[in-house]
Amino acid sequence: MFLKLIVVFIVLLQSYVTLASDPDPVNDFCIPQTDTATILLRCKNSSLATVDDFVFSGIKNPGKFSETGLSSIPVNVNVFPGLNTLGISMVRADFKIGGVNVPHFHPRATEIAVVLEGKIYSGFIDTENRIYAKVIEKGDVMVFPRGLVHFQMNVGSTKATILGSFDSQNPGLLRIPSGIFGSGIKEELLEKAFGLNAKELAKLRKRFGPH
Repeated sequence: MFLKLIVVFIVLLQSYVTLASDPDPVNDFCIPQTDTATILLRCKNSSLATVDDFVFSGIKNPGKFSETGLSSIPVNVNVFPGLNTLGISMVRADFKIGGVNVPHFHPRATEIAVVLEGKIYSGFIDTENRIYAKVIEKGDVMVFPRGLVHFQMNVGSTKATILGSFDSQNPGLLRIPSGIFGSGIKEELLEKAFGLNAKELAKLRKRFGPH
């Protein structure tokens, strides 16, 4: 009996993993209601939808640049409700000369990125710590498999811009530096894991911690 329960559990777990991505839509589209008080996302009546529900104009220009020389504007369901249930999203990323998109990953999506201008040193690391990286230029396209750490740096003499697309309406984002040094992990653990002393760790926490 116990063995049968284990088999059933494994089958159910495999089914859950198979379905653990954006579900297929059951309607043509689903523009979420903005005035609902429930956590359950409801679609507004399709007859009330307008063309403006399916147009987003927020990436015509670069956004605010970070200390690393990166401007990143995500276009996901949180800012563009028309993407709801469609299983896609995108991002515009602009780089100053020498600008860096620090190592990060998207837990819920594969990303494919095209260079619009400039030269970008771009790559990812697989689960065996192999690196796949090269300089990509205008018109080049690179894919970053779901959940793998990846990065970009502008190595050209001019600004650079890329557009990234995801196979999820909400791909998620975890930047490695802030995830490790800005999340409140016990200091003793970080000191031992990275060979840091208290002073060095404090400096990293100050840089990558919440502001």
